Amino acid sequence: MSTPDHPELKPDAVEAPDSILPDAPPPSIDESVDLPEPEAHVSVGEKLLEMRNITLRFGGVTALDGVDFAINRGEILGLIGPNGAGKTTCFNVMTGVYQPTDGTVWFDGKKLGRRKKYQITRLGIARTFQNIRLFPEMSALENVMVGADARHKTSVPGAVFRLSPRHFREEREGRERAMELLRFVGIADLAHAAARNLPYGYQRRLEIARALATEPTLLCLDEPAAGFNPAEKAELMDLIRAIRDQGYTVLLIEHDMRLVMGVTDRIVVLEFGKKIAEGTPAEVRDNPAVIAAYLGVPEGEPTDVA
Repeated sequence: MSTPDHPELKPDAVEAPDSILPDAPPPSIDESVDLPEPEAHVSVGEKLLEMRNITLRFGGVTALDGVDFAINRGEILGLIGPNGAGKTTCFNVMTGVYQPTDGTVWFDGKKLGRRKKYQITRLGIARTFQNIRLFPEMSALENVMVGADARHKTSVPGAVFRLSPRHFREEREGRERAMELLRFVGIADLAHAAARNLPYGYQRRLEIARALATEPTLLCLDEPAAGFNPAEKAELMDLIRAIRDQGYTVLLIEHDMRLVMGVTDRIVVLEFGKKIAEGTPAEVRDNPAVIAAYLGVPEGEPTDVA
């Protein structure tokens, strides 16, 4: 994640902690924390983000082929499909990493067009990554403050030389907000520990806290349960619901179908860059095209799936 005034500043992938902190307490969500109310022009239940006929080609390879779906404000939408289906590519189109070959992305009534990544962040879209990307030598608190900086309007000279009163005020407020976010996701006790020394599950929660620090309307989570045990997955489901209950809209990529079916309101299914199904978890679970995509069974042939 780069900051808007310093786009060259990017986090490193953190594969594993250098040393697990021995006294790390179990994370516990603090739902008494009130997150900033997301700002949007559309009302709850209306279309917040639309992918309209999105096609993306890399040379002769078509990564996305006419993908159409919408995310309604206030819902948790699952985006699923086999490996290579185009799920993360959709995230990359939404967040300005890739520009679609054809089609348009609309967010909160605005066409994203060729906006830069930091401009999309300021519009209200934040994301996490499959491979955790943190600033490993920074503390957990400092990592979250980097996310908060995406909302700051301080000029580059004011930020560098710390001469702007507004910078001092925003820095203080950013630190307070960062601590609240760490409390919300349940890792405030390790606020001053280096990110690289946090347990793996804490690093995942830290990345979510940093994304929330940008005050998004739409939070995109890319395989947040990767590497989690069943208990950690259950805790993650509680966290995702708590985020939605604070007024945020969540788009979730995840391979664990039990988690997806248990936490989402609707699901979109991709295969080979095309949308093959969309509906409620129950509708998607019983869809023959989805069963065929996951099990390799041609549509129309009997399966043993209950």
